[in-house]
Amino acid sequence: GSLVVNYPFDDDEQGVAIYSKSPDDAVFQQLALSYSKENTKMYQGSPCQDMYPTEYFPHGITNGAQWYNVPGGMQDWNYLHTNCFEVTIELGCVKYPKAEELPKYWEQNRRSLLQFVKQV
Repeated sequence: GSLVVNYPFDDDEQGVAIYSKSPDDAVFQQLALSYSKENTKMYQGSPCQDMYPTEYFPHGITNGAQWYNVPGGMQDWNYLHTNCFEVTIELGCVKYPKAEELPKYWEQNRRSLLQFVKQV
């Protein structure tokens, strides 16, 4: 896991980790930023220092392919074939948090979710 909002495209023609801009790149960045700006730790861009000390996401967002290449991912497929705009929201560095930690996750993401829904 990580703490970031990832937007299309998730892969590129070369199959390497480079920025892969979609035709709606500006819209995807706006959607991603609407979420990350309300989550202070996410917006700072270096959420998992202990696990990934060199990982940095400016303003808590990243183009999927620039982070790592995922050919055939669902958010790209839905965007290309159904015109559905999807982002992937990674909520934390721990993939499976303990149940007692869930209220903390809710508080960290409640405002983000509301801001994201307002983008409709």
